[in-house]
Amino acid sequence: MAEQAATGKRAWVIRSGRPPRALAGEVEGRILDAAAKVFLERGFGSASVDEIADVARAGKPTIYARFPGKEALFAAVLARKVRENTSAFESIEPTGSTIEERLASIATVILRKVLAAETVGLCRAAIAEACRFPDLAASVHRMARERTSEAVAEFLAELPEADELPGFAANRRTAAASQFRDLIVLPMLIRALFGEDLAALRDEIGPHVARTVAFFLAACRHGSID
Repeated sequence: MAEQAATGKRAWVIRSGRPPRALAGEVEGRILDAAAKVFLERGFGSASVDEIADVARAGKPTIYARFPGKEALFAAVLARKVRENTSAFESIEPTGSTIEERLASIATVILRKVLAAETVGLCRAAIAEACRFPDLAASVHRMARERTSEAVAEFLAELPEADELPGFAANRRTAAASQFRDLIVLPMLIRALFGEDLAALRDEIGPHVARTVAFFLAACRHGSID
């Protein structure tokens, strides 16, 4: 799979295929770890490939052999974070004996990933650069939304009560999953992006999830929340 960020005259393609050698993969991972650290600390504008090379313990030629420049590194860091988070969503195992408990367990895992310091920091960095790299910002946002919705839709389909709730019907399930994602994630993420304390927000996950799941299910039992 390739993630592309286009900015005017130039475009960067981030490939996630298997590298030819394990060592190459280890070096690339170290570079991306270093780039994420520097971008989070400095922001995109103040970050430099020189500093990333120092943190990664890699020469600049090694970096440029894999990424055309700072913009491509930024795109790769964001794409990797989205893949990591959405892969975690796809492997969630709902827990609980009731539909409320199972949906709450799904929502809690998603929010704990979203409200991680690195996730929030990279979201801020992507938003800050959205005017310069609109295609990159749109691509990352779309990927995160689509993959999270797909994972939630699969959970809804597998719930024992799915056939009993009009809002979970096959022709409504994708829309219901998107609404569930937005109801759960957006209020908390927006507060995090505006600088509220992440530890305090994480302490609110339980009450927020309980209220939101109750609202979501009430709507679905009456047909839909469209």
